[in-house]
Amino acid sequence: MGRNTADVAVIGGGVHGCSIAYHLAKRGVKTVLFEKDYLSSGSSGRSAAGLRYQFGTEVNCRLAKYNMEKIPHLQEELEYKADLEYDPAGYLWIAYSESQLDQLKKNVALQNSLGIDSVILDPAGIKEVAPGLNVEGMLGASFNQKDGHVNPHTMNFAYGDAARRLGAEIHTKTAVTGLLTDNEKVWGVKTEKGDWEAGAVVCAVNAWAREVCGWCGLDVPVTPERHQILITEPVERMKHPMTLCLDDGSYWKQCPNGTFMLGWGNPDEKKDTSYESSWQFLEEVSKRVVAKMPCLKGVRVVRQWTGPYGITPDEQAIMGTTPVENFYFVGGWSGHGLQFAPSSGRIMSEIIMGEEPFLDISCFRFSRFEEGCLFPEPACI
Repeated sequence: MGRNTADVAVIGGGVHGCSIAYHLAKRGVKTVLFEKDYLSSGSSGRSAAGLRYQFGTEVNCRLAKYNMEKIPHLQEELEYKADLEYDPAGYLWIAYSESQLDQLKKNVALQNSLGIDSVILDPAGIKEVAPGLNVEGMLGASFNQKDGHVNPHTMNFAYGDAARRLGAEIHTKTAVTGLLTDNEKVWGVKTEKGDWEAGAVVCAVNAWAREVCGWCGLDVPVTPERHQILITEPVERMKHPMTLCLDDGSYWKQCPNGTFMLGWGNPDEKKDTSYESSWQFLEEVSKRVVAKMPCLKGVRVVRQWTGPYGITPDEQAIMGTTPVENFYFVGGWSGHGLQFAPSSGRIMSEIIMGEEPFLDISCFRFSRFEEGCLFPEPACI
């Protein structure tokens, strides 16, 4: 039996792994991707799948511009038959204190300087874009009508299918169990179905990064954090953007099929990758959202699920090379990763090919933590 070889092995079948495989395969690179379960089974498919221009650091605004211009045409580019459900219903960040409003104003000033047309709204303006809201206690908000929603599964599958069509090998239900490494260099992966030698290995497992990086002696500062979501029965479509409340971390939106998706950033949530859901979350998120959106009272909940964020100390991604030769990393998106997949796939493929990435992402470098060069992203929830 001959050896299994590839130019690049990607670990992780989420939207970033599949986008990297697509971008490499498009360039004729012999690529193999391994996913322990099915494509989109991890953080990608479990995400709230929001799309936004509204960030508070320049690098994320520039990347968001690229992605937000790309995503509406992604279905066409990837020749995918199912609907990606792109829906620009808008995004509303609501402030309940002067300091929160000041931060939103700073974010919007930065966005405007980069050609992003977000605006600051007063309570009357909030009521206009989201008539169902109880605006009591709201001082103002930032809003962008072009922000919105995408179906995370179809976006993930679209990249996976396109990568496969271009010649990438995708092995689902195939867990990677280790790396071929001497901790200075990596030359392949060990899987439960045999070893593969590769010129480069990309770790794209996000919340599961600590274990994978540990196989070659790297300590990566990515902590998993459980996040839960509720879905209601469908109700008639109403004028309502994705709404994020900075007082208690609750957020909700209406999906294209009429269901409402409810979330809440609980600071005491478990720091693990388990998929268990809790009654406490169901009660807490319902109480918070119904107080702010009274018309949802009495709407039935139909399901609840859990997925992990991969959080870094500054809530910014890690991208690019690592101290271990031939071992590349992308992850730690801290809850806003799904929409960055188009730029991440392109940039990682450029770095692996030894090129300058089309946008400068040196601030996402692996070494910034020991250098003390953290740059927190203020627009995280």
